[in-house]
Amino acid sequence: MQESRLKELLSDLTIEEKVGQLVQIPGSFFEEDFVITGPANAMNFTKEDLRLAGSVLSVVGAEKLTDIQKRFMDEHPHHIPLLFMADIINGYRTIFPVPLAQGASFHPALSKKAAEVAALESAYAGLHLLFSPMVDLSRDARWGRVMESTGEDPYLNSLFAAAIVEGYQGGKGADGHPALTEKGRLSACVKHFAAYGGAIGGRDYNTVELSERTLREEYLPSYQAAVEAGTETVMTSFNVLNRIPASGNRHLMRDILRQEWGFDGVLISDWAAIAELVSHGIAEDQKEAAYLAMQAGVDIDMCTRCYAGNLKELVEEGRIPETRLDEAVLRVLRLKNRLGLFEDPFKDADASQEKTYILCNENRKLSREAAAESFVLLKNEGALPLTDTDSTAFIGPFTDSARINGAWSIFAGEKDAVSIEAGIKNAGFSSKTAKGCLFSADYPLQGMGGKNADYLSDEKEEEALLQEAVRLAGACETVVLTLGELNIMTGEAASRGMLDIPSKQQRLLREIYKVNQNIVTVLFTGRPLDLREVSALSKALLVVWQPGSEGGNAICDVLSGKVSPSGKLPMSFPYCVGQVPVYYNELSTGRRYREGDPNKFLSKYIDIPNAPLYPFGFGLSYSAFAISEIMLDRDILPMGSGESIHASVTVKNTGEREAAEVVQLYIRDEVASTARPVRALKGIEKVFLKPGEEKKVSFAISEDMLRLYGADDEFRAEKGDFTIYIGNSSETENAARFSLS
Repeated sequence: MQESRLKELLSDLTIEEKVGQLVQIPGSFFEEDFVITGPANAMNFTKEDLRLAGSVLSVVGAEKLTDIQKRFMDEHPHHIPLLFMADIINGYRTIFPVPLAQGASFHPALSKKAAEVAALESAYAGLHLLFSPMVDLSRDARWGRVMESTGEDPYLNSLFAAAIVEGYQGGKGADGHPALTEKGRLSACVKHFAAYGGAIGGRDYNTVELSERTLREEYLPSYQAAVEAGTETVMTSFNVLNRIPASGNRHLMRDILRQEWGFDGVLISDWAAIAELVSHGIAEDQKEAAYLAMQAGVDIDMCTRCYAGNLKELVEEGRIPETRLDEAVLRVLRLKNRLGLFEDPFKDADASQEKTYILCNENRKLSREAAAESFVLLKNEGALPLTDTDSTAFIGPFTDSARINGAWSIFAGEKDAVSIEAGIKNAGFSSKTAKGCLFSADYPLQGMGGKNADYLSDEKEEEALLQEAVRLAGACETVVLTLGELNIMTGEAASRGMLDIPSKQQRLLREIYKVNQNIVTVLFTGRPLDLREVSALSKALLVVWQPGSEGGNAICDVLSGKVSPSGKLPMSFPYCVGQVPVYYNELSTGRRYREGDPNKFLSKYIDIPNAPLYPFGFGLSYSAFAISEIMLDRDILPMGSGESIHASVTVKNTGEREAAEVVQLYIRDEVASTARPVRALKGIEKVFLKPGEEKKVSFAISEDMLRLYGADDEFRAEKGDFTIYIGNSSETENAARFSLS
């Protein structure tokens, strides 16, 4: 439909019909098993709300959505189709590793492929928009939603943000927008704008306090990368920023997002975030909340009646100009038009393709590949790869469990996931297995599909499981222990004050160690954990995150040596929770501590180290790599020239196995008008090499990569000296210097 016809349609709508386009109805009005992730007390929708609504949340299935769309359009005065949206975080039915694990792959192109699969599966199920990617910078492992992020680094997050948006939507066309009418192309929704990951104390929904420079240099780049990649929608965050809640923050939404970045797409609130302006104390009631959100530029109200019950009156009173209402409605109509819904309201919904394409072998193969590339080998004292699976015991609560998808894999069935036990059989291992203990947590677990009763157990049963595991461990040469967090222990509303594995798993580890010290620990987690004891009692430690549909097969691929691990940590793993938040790119201080310095009066702890147990960018391989000294093609970069310095290294596989290494470029600004990070990631390249093979890896360093918000609040590079580091983790000391002059 041409723009002129959209505007004609807009002019024909009554105020009630316009308001309806800005109202999202939850799927609970259409099906009983709808997943509620927020307060339900603001959802007293009327029949008129349902008749005029613009979008629906979390209903899936081609036949069901086609039926809803037909009935809705028949009743709507102008027959405007609904938008169907859902939380598809790391796959619809074919589940890929959780986003934090995808970040560990350091391979954005692979995540782009996974996003393409997720989009096509979702499209066949009738969806039009996916609430993904989440690009919030995550530095506090206590925050449960770190599993939805790709980690602690602005540059890495930006790469994945752009890749996933393009995977869902395709590349931008000549008009600056992707061709969403193409089969399998859906709208991305980048979230949560902005700085949700900075929640104080790592407590979900909590306050965020950031300086303007920290916000702009570290938290905003990934959102901006997603906008530049063409995302059609953005979601507001729950938190306050500069003490103004995001959904009522005009500076954030209008000045930065729309004016500075030129975003012209749809802005949607998170669940009930507009109504929560009342709870924040900046709105007296829902009418005032609706007024503030509209003034800020929020187009769609998710799952409350703030807009449905108040916008018409606000327009009639003259507090909100009808032109402002029109601009929001037109953005929603444009999105529907870009998706081709006016021509085909059902888009790609196809029940037959649901049956044949979803979870097909090709999709599973990609899930298996993505999982294996995400695994991070943190320790290996010769225990891996396994050489004798006949004399290996697989012990632990995850061994026979298919609960290995992330907390947001709400449309995936456990029956479709491959457990380690199933992977063992598929690989032809003759290994023995035992549970050892149940999934008992040290605190109540509920919500997102979990019930406390699922994790309670009888003491006699637990003791029998433990003794069986100890007997088996004593009779075998190697023990593979499967430990960690169940998926319900991470995700939204799953903040933790302690970062240990559950106490019953700790006991299992200690008891096994008494009879067999040849332990390989396979760790399932959606966040960095305190692994001091786990690491100390393990000969090898492999982090497999929450790996998705093909997790069991991928784990056996890596344990057996069929695939060499190549993942790197996208978040630092702390020495203990007392360090959190801990991240590699901290600012220099006036009294920065360096390991071994005897001076007491430095920035340090007196009882624990400053450094994390395992740093950002770290990860081992079954092979070995040599990275040469850095070669610069010159050591002076003239300001304003538009030129680049090229820094290169030669990477050689000096081991005996084909494997991949992630080459990482970091830059340190030695002197600037504002405090700078001790180093910052500015380039990555993942190289796959055969034994003895070598490759030259080159990075172009431009003036744009050196920009900062200086003391004058201008965003530009400052002349001076810079140190570059190129290696295989954030702790590399392979360095060279150049000047910007």
